[in-house]
Amino acid sequence: MADFYQTGVIATLHRLGRIDIEKLEAELTWYAEERPIALVLPSLYSELEGDALKGIVRELKEVKYIKEIVVTLGPASEEEFKKSKEFFSVLPQKTRIIWNSGPRVESIYKAIEAADLPIGEPGKGRSAWMSYGYVLSQLKFSAIALHDCDIVTYSRELLARLCYPVTNPNLDYDFCKGFYSRVTDRLHGRMTRLLVTPLIRSLQKILGFLPILVFFDSFRYPLAGEFSMDVDLARVNRIPGDWGLEVGVLAEVYRNTSSRRVCQVDIAENYEHKHQDLSPEDASRGLYKMCVDICKSIFRTLASEGIVFSDGFFKTLVPTYVRTAQDMLKRYEDDAAVNSLFFDRHEESLAVETFTNGIKKAAETITEDPLGVPLISSWDRVTSAVPDILDRIRKAVDEDNKP
Repeated sequence: MADFYQTGVIATLHRLGRIDIEKLEAELTWYAEERPIALVLPSLYSELEGDALKGIVRELKEVKYIKEIVVTLGPASEEEFKKSKEFFSVLPQKTRIIWNSGPRVESIYKAIEAADLPIGEPGKGRSAWMSYGYVLSQLKFSAIALHDCDIVTYSRELLARLCYPVTNPNLDYDFCKGFYSRVTDRLHGRMTRLLVTPLIRSLQKILGFLPILVFFDSFRYPLAGEFSMDVDLARVNRIPGDWGLEVGVLAEVYRNTSSRRVCQVDIAENYEHKHQDLSPEDASRGLYKMCVDICKSIFRTLASEGIVFSDGFFKTLVPTYVRTAQDMLKRYEDDAAVNSLFFDRHEESLAVETFTNGIKKAAETITEDPLGVPLISSWDRVTSAVPDILDRIRKAVDEDNKP
């Protein structure tokens, strides 16, 4: 049963009944004439061999309102880049592949670094950031949409619902975050269920009313990788280059636009993609590493809002989080029971214990180095330091994509 309950400080756009995808796409085609949309696809070469991306390409062939698709490719050899161009050549839209590890784009990264501007480590954050630079260089797009390339349950409806709130001038949102259910025979989404939500609510218990915490807690799925945004946000936002990417993006959105111009939309009845290992013994990989990076991003965001951290603060936060997470874990267990879903109490508890250790590690890092690794520079800062950089990006990408 769909609901239409509004919570928090941002608008929630629900999935209410059957969706008329033809009507939605017809409207988007009309609006996109005046407000062109670029679709960004951060992709690893390995995803080209999976069923998920093949299904995404099949669906995108039918999409008429997207003016250009920008595939920003992770580490790839020249041969892999050529195969990627061939793979995406079946798309009817203008399609560009950004070869991030190729010599032309590498020279762009070096030019920006030479201006003493941080570009982050190779990864999804930096790849997405470079794609925004390429979109900005064309001076013709009004909005950017982005989604991952490992979505097994992808459909055209997901993209249409994601683009609509930013593209329709009658809604006119600056930023739209996707949310969805992640259920198979069990509940998924452990990072949101057992880390981010209980951590944010624990911080609220300790710090009281803080607008940015209310903003974070308003999102049903703050770690979702799917969003659309006004192109001007892509110009001014700085983003983390690690697993704190999604939380960092929300922090920048909070900073650079009004919450009245932000919404979240239910984009899929169910959503399935690859699952990360918990890796409770190794903080350098899996959900454990993701946990540490996300917590560091949240703590640094709060520090930038004037919150003073101390050893006593973190000693209070950890048990508060543990109690809050355990209480929520019980709710999820009950929710699973009433829906006849499998629920592994031990695995869920192990996740909470792992995330508790991650919070401690993040707290230690923040205490030693409150600033940490700088965020990737915003494009308005980069263009100020290197005025011709967008032209150079456009030429480099176009040159790489010549037949």
